[in-house]
Amino acid sequence: MHRKHAVSWITSCASPVRYRLTPLGIAFLIGLFVLALSAPPEPAGVSSSLAASVPARDAGYPLALPGYTYEFPRDHGSHDRFRTEWWYFTGHLFGRDGRRLGYELTFFRRALRPETPRQGGSRWAIHQLYLAHFAISDVAENRFLYTERLSRAALGKAGSASGRLRVWIDRWSAETTSPDHDTVSLRATGDGFAIDLRLTPLKPPVIHGLDGISRKGDGHGQASHYYSFTRLRTEGTVRLPSETLQVNGTSWMDHEFGSADLGEGQVGWDWFSVQLQDRTELMLYLLRRADGSPDPASSGTFIATDGHARHLTIDDLTITVLAHWNSAASGARYPSAWRVDVPSLGLSLTLSPLMAKQELITGRSTQVTYWEGAVTIEGTRHGEPIHGHGYVELTGYAEPFDRRL
Repeated sequence: MHRKHAVSWITSCASPVRYRLTPLGIAFLIGLFVLALSAPPEPAGVSSSLAASVPARDAGYPLALPGYTYEFPRDHGSHDRFRTEWWYFTGHLFGRDGRRLGYELTFFRRALRPETPRQGGSRWAIHQLYLAHFAISDVAENRFLYTERLSRAALGKAGSASGRLRVWIDRWSAETTSPDHDTVSLRATGDGFAIDLRLTPLKPPVIHGLDGISRKGDGHGQASHYYSFTRLRTEGTVRLPSETLQVNGTSWMDHEFGSADLGEGQVGWDWFSVQLQDRTELMLYLLRRADGSPDPASSGTFIATDGHARHLTIDDLTITVLAHWNSAASGARYPSAWRVDVPSLGLSLTLSPLMAKQELITGRSTQVTYWEGAVTIEGTRHGEPIHGHGYVELTGYAEPFDRRL
């Protein structure tokens, strides 16, 4: 759900309690203040001091509601009327010598006010904020590299297209590069590491949830519009501090947009993507409540070899934590191995991290600490051995998420 998901990751960008005023942070806040002087006013009846606590539907943002009809390539693009959106890529890559790598590249869009007519508005006005995370898991070296970006949409520093996939921050980008919108190009660069990848879907997009929405709670509009490319052939180059590798492998892409917050009592989520060698896939997310139990809105999707999707409820699956890992950097204690059982599918899988240390502490962008890591998978399907690989995201373990945006 990502990936992203119940949109409260952006909360800390506005939270004076969590925000550490580094020189970069001070400069950014000053910039926001200056640029806000030329921005259009808040909607009538919604003051700046109260906007964070006003429900999305009352603040002028549409909610994700049943009956939404997806249309591609339109829905690969940006949906600026919704408050929050993300494009999320993860994958397993292999060098010609068998060198194994995992990667993550994620772009977030956050609307700072509902869409309003912009006639006469300043080019400097901030309407959208963009944030991004980029990480590489170098398994052979047991090395986790990550970096982050934050930028306003004004003056072309960052942005996203409507009607097709194109999102960028500076020189980081994800965009379709073919007339049929099938080939996706990913580019990102950190300090001594980078990716330049081409992704081609091997299956059509899969829509999660029911009736066009993926529920995150039982409240009105507490949902998102969420779809995935669950299997993308991937090739290109990965630059590491001491070498550049030609790679190929398999990626997963999530795209999610909506305007709702986490539900009352929800403190985080565990998200799983599974790609099995029989060309089936599985997506699961558990929304965690304060007592550690899964929220009833937790769900998943099984994708058959022909691309047909089957919705799974929390009653269809059991996820058992088998081990934990303690982060010396954040002090968080994360689950670190899992057994996933889906009896109706005859599936029993064990997921094990390729590396324990795959934690991102994003103090210069979303202000969220989370674990996002490559995993290997072994198990059985109807009693026969099966294996694969996947990614797991764990949020709310370093600190509970605040529901306010």
